[in-house]
Amino acid sequence: MDDEVTKRFSPEELESWNLLTRSNYNFQHISLRLTVLWGLGLLIRYCFLLPLRVTLAFTGVGLLVVGTTMVGILPNGRFKNFLSEKVHLMCYRICVRALTAIITYHDSENKPKNGGICVANHTSPIDVIILASDGCYAMVGQVHGGLMGIIQRSMVKACPHIWFERSEVKDRSLVAKRLSDHVEDKTKLPILIFPEGTCINNTSVMMFKKGSFEIGTTMYPVAIKYDPRFGDAFWNSSKFGMVSYLLRMMSSWAIVCSVWYLPPVTREEGEDAVQFANRVKSAIARQGGLVDLLWDGGLKREKVKGTFKEEQQKLYSKMLVGNPEDRSRS
Repeated sequence: MDDEVTKRFSPEELESWNLLTRSNYNFQHISLRLTVLWGLGLLIRYCFLLPLRVTLAFTGVGLLVVGTTMVGILPNGRFKNFLSEKVHLMCYRICVRALTAIITYHDSENKPKNGGICVANHTSPIDVIILASDGCYAMVGQVHGGLMGIIQRSMVKACPHIWFERSEVKDRSLVAKRLSDHVEDKTKLPILIFPEGTCINNTSVMMFKKGSFEIGTTMYPVAIKYDPRFGDAFWNSSKFGMVSYLLRMMSSWAIVCSVWYLPPVTREEGEDAVQFANRVKSAIARQGGLVDLLWDGGLKREKVKGTFKEEQQKLYSKMLVGNPEDRSRS
């Protein structure tokens, strides 16, 4: 059974096969020539491209940790900010090359500026480096342990990123205050947020959480659209862990995408946070050629709420029996 919601949580199926078996699960032997081509492609991707890309990825992450730690020693000031920006851009661009990402940026005059919030549709964890390789942002996220924790602690020394403890994430007032304090300082980098809260397969944009839209600041919408013919960027977190996902990305031919910087927008008079979020979401969907859905991306992991079911049942019943006014006329 197919519907417009659950199919957004699985990889987009291509209409034609492109020598990547992962793009067509109904693959059958067609001819010896295609089989030989597929085998050669497999050797190139796994024996040549993958080791090179893994080396670049470790180089980029290593330089990021070392570079931001060294910059963090410097006193706060314009020189520290300048070095921090150069280190972040250099390392993110190395990581982008580790994916052989081919990115086309449109309308760069609308790039996010200090004191604002950049909001974008979310397909993959690599959305961050796709955007950060063209400009510096203040990241928002939960504090992690392990390697990710080391990276977070080194990054925050050089740049005022916003990391929350696990106990703080659910405190909406605290989160809002931290974000508001950041955007009020016009010397700080724009905040990068993905309001969907989960990864969608890049065929649609789902409901934006209203939290970041309650802050009275300028929003900079960004639309990201991937070309699945060369590599599927969607992260199905319920099926693949982070490491296996990144290995799949690095063993693809390339990651091809387009990024559109939309004109900045502010909350209109009489407009509440939900209406503002929906207006921004519609603009992103329209520019990226994506389907604009009202459903919550949280349905990826949770059951549908009873109120949603009742609303859809009422709409379906109206389709079957019509409105009372229509029946009275007939």
